[in-house]
Amino acid sequence: MRVIVGLAILILGSTGGEIAITHGMKSAGEPARLRPREVLQFLGRAVRNGWFWTGVPLMALSFYALLLLLSWEPISLVIPASALSYVAGTFGAKFILGEDVNTVRWAGVILVCVGVALVAAG
Repeated sequence: MRVIVGLAILILGSTGGEIAITHGMKSAGEPARLRPREVLQFLGRAVRNGWFWTGVPLMALSFYALLLLLSWEPISLVIPASALSYVAGTFGAKFILGEDVNTVRWAGVILVCVGVALVAAG
C-alpha cells in the first residue's frame, strides 16, 4: 500500500508541478532575444508568478517521494512505474492547459501504460 501511495505522490506531484510551472512560464511570456538583460527580465517575471511557486514545492515533494520509493523497491520497478507521469502529463496538457494532443501522442500514452503493466507483472 505504501508503494502505491508513494507512486501516486510521485506521479501527481511531478505532473502537477510541471503543469503549474508550464502555466506560469506561458503567462510570463518569453524573451524576444537571448540577451542577458532580456533573459533576466524574463526570469524576474517568472519568479514573481504564483504558478511558478506552486509548481516548485510540488516537484520537490515528487522528488522526495522518488527517494522514498527507491529505498523501498528496486529501481527496475520504480523508474518504469514513474513513467505513468507521462500519462498524467498528457491528460493535464489536454484538459488543464487546453493543448491539442494528437492521435499519435495518445498512442504513445497507451504504449507507456502497456509497458508499465508489463514491468509491474514481471
